[in-house]
Amino acid sequence: MNTLITIGRQFGSAGREVGEMVAQHFGISCYDKNLIAKVAGNSDFCHEMIEHHDERPTSSFLYNLVMDTYSFGYNASSFVDMPISQKVFLAQFDTIKKLAQEGPAVFIGRCADSALQDFPNAIHLFLMADEDFRVKDVMARFDDITTPQKALDMINKKDKQRQSYYNYYSAKKWGRADSYDFCLNVAKLGIEGTAKLIIQIVEDFEKPENS
Repeated sequence: MNTLITIGRQFGSAGREVGEMVAQHFGISCYDKNLIAKVAGNSDFCHEMIEHHDERPTSSFLYNLVMDTYSFGYNASSFVDMPISQKVFLAQFDTIKKLAQEGPAVFIGRCADSALQDFPNAIHLFLMADEDFRVKDVMARFDDITTPQKALDMINKKDKQRQSYYNYYSAKKWGRADSYDFCLNVAKLGIEGTAKLIIQIVEDFEKPENS
C-alpha cells in the first residue's frame, strides 16, 4: 500500500471517523488534530499557537504570495514579515509534505490536498452529508450542544471557517466537485459504507495499471 489519502469534509459529516476506519484497515497513520503535535515538533511554534490558528484564517492574502514564500524557504525576507497565522500554515504545509514522504497515510482537512497536489500517489476526497445527519452527529459529539438549532449554528460557523481557510490557502474552492478526485455523501452511504467505498477506491487505484 503506497497511497496518500486526503479527506476534506463538511463539519458533522464524520470525516474523522471515516478516516480512522480507512487508516485502521490499511494499518497506516491518520492525521487530524494529532497533526498539531507533529507541526510543533517540526517548527518553533508551541502547541497552543498552532491549535489557535488550526483551520482558522485571520486575514485574506494572495495564494501565490504564500506559495512563492514557501518555495523560497523559511529564510525569505517576506516570510519574516508574515503574520503568525500564515507562518503557522506554512509550518503545517511543510509537515504534511514531510509525513507524506515517510509513507502512506490519511490526512484530514488542513489543505492537505494542496500540500500533496504534486504527489502522484495521492487521492483527494471530500465528504458531505445532509443537514439532519450532521445535526445528529454534532449533538452526539458535543455535550453542550443540546438543541438542533445550536448544532446547526455550530455547523454553519465551522463550515464558514473551513471554507475561508481553504479558499485563502489553496488555489481551489472548498467543497466544489472539481477540487477533488471524489465527493462522497456519508448520509447516503453510512459511515462504514463510506469507509468501505474509499478502501475500494484505494485498492483499485493501487492496481498495476494505475501505478
